[in-house]
Amino acid sequence: MQDADLPDMQIDRAQPLRDQVYGVLRRLILTGGLLPGAAVDEKAIAGQLKVSRTPVHEALKKLADEHLVTIRAQSRTTVALLDRLEIEQAHVIRRALESEAAHRAAGLVTETWLNRLADIQLLHAAALERGAYVDAIGHDDAFHRAVTDISGYPMLWRAIEISKAQLDRCRHAMIPLEGRGAATLTEHAAIIDALRRHDATASRAAMCSHLDRAYGKTLDYLDSVLAEPAT
Repeated sequence: MQDADLPDMQIDRAQPLRDQVYGVLRRLILTGGLLPGAAVDEKAIAGQLKVSRTPVHEALKKLADEHLVTIRAQSRTTVALLDRLEIEQAHVIRRALESEAAHRAAGLVTETWLNRLADIQLLHAAALERGAYVDAIGHDDAFHRAVTDISGYPMLWRAIEISKAQLDRCRHAMIPLEGRGAATLTEHAAIIDALRRHDATASRAAMCSHLDRAYGKTLDYLDSVLAEPAT
């Protein structure tokens, strides 16, 4: 791993080092800064971040638990390859949790929350317009987290965030594709409309439709990637 692979990062010595290292490495993996199969050098990371190897080792162990890196004893650590079964499982978990959240949110949503969702839509559209795709996915996640928060189940989002990491790796590669961002905004608008009507059945259906369409595109992308000859 070269110095250019890690962004400038100010380590806050008053905060847990493992969590900070974990955050920066996880973001690099999800956004494609570290590609599937890339070597992850524990010693080099520690040197670049000016920390001991212990928090780096702990961060990599946590990433391995999420199947984002592969640690081989007495060998090297690498970014995990994309795996179709893991991506399928991630979709199943996300769909189950978010559809339930949307169903419950329909009965609890307020005008304040609806305005919040509309504001996120505007920020999302603006990010897409200027080609800021990492920001766009951040706003996409903010939308889904807001629906989960409306449901009154605060623990749901953490479970969703961990499970969807495998999907996120594909999302960051796919979002520049023509039409994908616009389709997401349209599907989010349908979810907002169902919530505004306090229609629990329609809210669940709109969320499921949105996630299923995104998953279909993910499989298309994954098939094209896995079909590419090794270089």
